[in-house]
Amino acid sequence: MAHSAVPTTNSPVIAPISLSALAPWAVFVGILMLVLLYFVGAEQGATSVFEGETIHEWLHDGRHLLGFPCH
Repeated sequence: MAHSAVPTTNSPVIAPISLSALAPWAVFVGILMLVLLYFVGAEQGATSVFEGETIHEWLHDGRHLLGFPCH
């Protein structure tokens, strides 16, 4: 009459993700982050892609939060 104090469960085994399957997603996220960094950090003045101050105003608080000067 031996009972275990730890219940046994049959949990499914999660297979690891291969690097070849992960690489396209890593590249996509990296490019997305670089585009976001550009818009937050450099989209104003001489380097602006879009004309006007619209993008600057949308990202103004995030720019200050991340320490980018804009004034």
